[in-house]
Amino acid sequence: MDLASVVGFALAFVSIMWSIWLGGSFIIFVDVPSIVLIFGGVAATTMIKWPMEVLKDSIKIYLKVIFGSAASPKAMIDEIIKLGEIARRESVFALEKVPVEDKFLKKAVTLAADNRPPEIISSVLGLEIAAMEERHGKGADVMDGIGADGPAMGMVGTLMGLVQMLQNMSDPSSIGPAMAVALLTTFYGAIIANVFCLPVAIKLKARSKEESARMNIIVAGVLGIVAGENPRTIREKLESFLPPKERTVEEKKE
Repeated sequence: MDLASVVGFALAFVSIMWSIWLGGSFIIFVDVPSIVLIFGGVAATTMIKWPMEVLKDSIKIYLKVIFGSAASPKAMIDEIIKLGEIARRESVFALEKVPVEDKFLKKAVTLAADNRPPEIISSVLGLEIAAMEERHGKGADVMDGIGADGPAMGMVGTLMGLVQMLQNMSDPSSIGPAMAVALLTTFYGAIIANVFCLPVAIKLKARSKEESARMNIIVAGVLGIVAGENPRTIREKLESFLPPKERTVEEKKE
């Protein structure tokens, strides 16, 4: 679970609820027609923009960003080095019997154990990375789109409320409450955009870059194993992907 996302959502919820409580009643911020317009309108525009299969993938990606945790590149390097030691001690074909949990690493190891040429391994894995980046890119675009549609539908609701209010100007006492209700759709749209969509889109783009870097570490490591490089040399090569403070103590001393 991504602790920062969970804490961020909780903090946003508490901040909004506390501000409402300090300013008055919660009931005045609840308006069923505004809720229907915002959620129905945003859902409609999103489905118009994107095919259903993209929306299904976006939901999975959204949940993964919130509840998933980023894999450690350093731990991945350690696992690759262990595979390299096995391949150097026995042979690259022995890797086929080694249990590997990570799907991408498993695919890379299988290609190596099948004695595929390095250029084929690099090409196949490169296509896998490109497909991942495209999926995440579409997910981020969906979140950006909802983040734009939320305030836009809020403005539509506000305009509708103003029209209805101006039709009933004979009762001055009703103008204030009617204006408040008209502004609620903008409030709902701003919450959807600035709490639930735009921040998640930014995090998804960052996670996609992290995942791409981790997958490139795997590609470089497996190619090093296929080339018969010393595990120490492979580690030095792979740790170039890491920030200096996360590299081995020996490299720091050097």
